Amino acid sequence: MRAIWFLVFEDFQLLDVSGPLQVFATANDELRLAGREPLYETRVCAMEGGAVRSSSGVELLARALPKRLARAVHTVVLPGGPGVWQPGRPTGAAIEAGAAAALAGWTRRAAPRIDRLASVCTGAFVLARTGLLDGGTAVTHWAACDQLAAQFPAVAVQDDAIYLRHGRVWTSAGVTAGIDMALGMVEADVGRDVAMAVAKKLVVFYKRPGGQSQFSSALLEQSAGDARVAQLHQWIATQLRTPLSVARMAERLAMTPRTFARFYVAQTGSTPAHAVERIRLEQACRLVEAHQLSNKAIAQRCGFGSEEVMRRVFLRNLHVSPTGYRERFSAA
Repeated sequence: MRAIWFLVFEDFQLLDVSGPLQVFATANDELRLAGREPLYETRVCAMEGGAVRSSSGVELLARALPKRLARAVHTVVLPGGPGVWQPGRPTGAAIEAGAAAALAGWTRRAAPRIDRLASVCTGAFVLARTGLLDGGTAVTHWAACDQLAAQFPAVAVQDDAIYLRHGRVWTSAGVTAGIDMALGMVEADVGRDVAMAVAKKLVVFYKRPGGQSQFSSALLEQSAGDARVAQLHQWIATQLRTPLSVARMAERLAMTPRTFARFYVAQTGSTPAHAVERIRLEQACRLVEAHQLSNKAIAQRCGFGSEEVMRRVFLRNLHVSPTGYRERFSAA
């Protein structure tokens, strides 16, 4: 059995723990269904045993951490939350006192007996304070990347990764990215088939394309206050094989091109041209995953003009070619 310990503190982010925890629990279920022994033994720990309140108000019953590890622990996960980071509040002050500082100290002392160290979201601030991230790469919630880089200059912070692995240390981006990271750990431990089965059971991406700043037309629609944005995106999706100029989209909404361009940026924070490219990309991703068409046919169907143009769009936005995407992110 591999011991997976989650180290919590007052005002931790509940989903930082419950999401990855469920991944490991479901992996055990899938292993049993396959006639194999379960692998993971999960535990929630804190500096002192008892109920620990999350930032949502839900409490988890945690076991007290031993002063010294009597046996090796395979994986230790540090979640984030307001207890270690809040916008506008100096993080140093947040973890100088209280359980978070103690957790950083405990982790540093116990590190020689821990096979894999990980942080979810702003838990990277606690992990960075141990010094165990120095000289490596790390990621945290997009809103905290600049502060993490400023406070810990020995850490190379990447602001557009879902999760990163540097040796035995793993870090993940905001909140739900902890699920992606846990799936990556399951894949590393027991293989792709089990990780894929877990993702399907939990109805999440097996490997999410893009980074934490990734765009989707659905997200843009949700952020827009005007229903015409969603209507426009639905229309664009039916017109991908045709040229989609600003003038044509403006005509669709009965606006002048200049008024439409200002309207669209104000509603979504993105330009119309960028949105069209990414809607084409979303459709291309779905077709690539389906394994039914060649890349050339997909490029034509999605309006990229050529296979090479589509390849450049994939590389620019997802940091992977269409062929690489097919290999990494499809179920087949």
